Amino acid sequence: MHPLEVLERYWNHTSFRPLQEDIITSVLNREDTFALLPTGGGKSVCFQIPALIQDGICIVISPLIALMKDQVNTLKIKGIKAVAITSGMSYKDLDTQLDNCIYGNYKFLYLSPERLLQPLVQERIQQMQVNLIAVDEAHCISQWGNDFRPAYKNIGVLRQMHPHINCIALTATAKHDVVDDITKNLDFVNPKIFKASFARPNIAYDVIHTDDKLFQLEHLLKTHQGSSIIYVRNRRATTDIHNYLEAKGFSSTFYHGGITNKEKQERLYQWTNDQKQIIVATTAFGMGIDKANVKTVIHFNLPESLESYYQEAGRAGRDGKLARAIVLKQHIDVDHLRSQFLSTLPSVNFVKTVYNKLCNYFQISYGEGENSLHQFDFKSFCNDYKLKASLTYNALLILDRNAIITLTQHFNFRTKIQFITTNAVLFQYLETHLELNTLVKVLLRTYGGIFDYDTKVNLNLVIQKSNLSEKQVIEELQRLEKDEVISLNMANTDSEITFLKPREDDITINPIAKTIEQQHNLKHQQIEAVIKYIKNDSVCRSQQLLSYFGEGTKEICGKCSVCITNNSEISTNKKVDLSNKILEALQTEALSSRQLLQAIKCTEKDLLKSLSELIEIRKIKITSANTYIII
Repeated sequence: MHPLEVLERYWNHTSFRPLQEDIITSVLNREDTFALLPTGGGKSVCFQIPALIQDGICIVISPLIALMKDQVNTLKIKGIKAVAITSGMSYKDLDTQLDNCIYGNYKFLYLSPERLLQPLVQERIQQMQVNLIAVDEAHCISQWGNDFRPAYKNIGVLRQMHPHINCIALTATAKHDVVDDITKNLDFVNPKIFKASFARPNIAYDVIHTDDKLFQLEHLLKTHQGSSIIYVRNRRATTDIHNYLEAKGFSSTFYHGGITNKEKQERLYQWTNDQKQIIVATTAFGMGIDKANVKTVIHFNLPESLESYYQEAGRAGRDGKLARAIVLKQHIDVDHLRSQFLSTLPSVNFVKTVYNKLCNYFQISYGEGENSLHQFDFKSFCNDYKLKASLTYNALLILDRNAIITLTQHFNFRTKIQFITTNAVLFQYLETHLELNTLVKVLLRTYGGIFDYDTKVNLNLVIQKSNLSEKQVIEELQRLEKDEVISLNMANTDSEITFLKPREDDITINPIAKTIEQQHNLKHQQIEAVIKYIKNDSVCRSQQLLSYFGEGTKEICGKCSVCITNNSEISTNKKVDLSNKILEALQTEALSSRQLLQAIKCTEKDLLKSLSELIEIRKIKITSANTYIII
């Protein structure tokens, strides 16, 4: 079958995007292939189509569980057999799924790199008829790459098991030295390298300096109407900004890792189908989501790297129409960025301390503990050992990323409840226990099936809906359990930790010390590159981004905030027009700068500059009420 036929049959497209067909042809010719396609370039098709054309199964290595699940679900909807081996799967399920890949005519097996070291996985992969090895997010294999994961080195084992099978490596962001590192580490022979341009000529990159981000956000969303993503730093900010926008009359929803899968699906559906104009999300949002008509991507906080910024900004304008990627910046943001991402980088000695305390916390003896699983209360751990939470959390992430431990976070969805009485007995009980009425009704109305099976309950949601305190809810649940109305499995931890290696204290950490220091240096470079980008108001922003990724160009984009300011002809006409609009708006009443910004479509910077010039030539003046009037 021809690649184009497969594309039409499963994807309903009649033509390939740039470079896709060349990459697919290279893979089908059994060449080791490297594909650098910026976000939105359609990377997955480049390995999925060759795998479907050939007999056998494609093994896909990916570090992102959510993305693996999304791709498997998408393939299943198309009628293609695929499976993802993720953490938390029982030995029995793992055994069954691997057998399915050998005997069940499956086309795709998605794995995390850590899984490749399991003897059972290696044994079954050797029995599979593998037609292709695909390495997604391939920059993770390079110590110079964004988000380096040492476990990616395990992919060499896979290549040794099937030495005659070619490999494709795919990434959206990689500098020249990272590309060399990837092909070397994956043992590529005469690799075919395909690099798409990082240029996105339909995206206007803006950095807007403002002292009032919420007001500026409101102004931007009114000026640039259409589907929008607003990226924020943390979960609380997603709800706070969503509530602010809803109160201002915008159609908005929010998305972060702590909401239920059902809520994620509902909110994603509302936004992708334009039932909601705006989605406020943490930066985890957007992987694998191909919504073509996003008009605006706004970073409410400074991004942590230009790699991540480029990927997130690139979710705008995939339909080829003009779109905007905007960073909002306050004067204090640079200090906040350094503080959040640099001052919380744990030293090698601190990582050793946390590992040592962790072993003591779970009473693991020297030489013991390998593959042991423990319930983990992060707050209690930090309190017991007087450890700073942010540094400790980052130290745990380093231990996780370097395959010393596995850290699984549950985000308060681990409390399980089931009503073990009949309906009649329950309401009879409530007649004599009126104080429990509210809690019981909230549980019954929120969780269908809670009479039939053990149900996962989000305590925060129950607290919110019942208007009871956390202490009250817990005490009332314990009372219901004591009176044998419910079965209660109360989560008293927020995470699980699995030790992947036996305890050897410093000997365990020393091999990764150099990696820790190198990644810290890389993070410093990335933060400084972001600061340089947002401060540089003299070079075209598109040129700056292309230069960062090693793709120089003399052409300016003509539409970013720098280009528009630097274009003197446009700037002169624009200034005259803006001054006239200000004077026209002030004809009938005195107005504040905020009121003028709402009435006139312009940037805050341009408005304040024009106001200053009009005051200087004595056309207007400021009143004691801080409004502007015509003289």
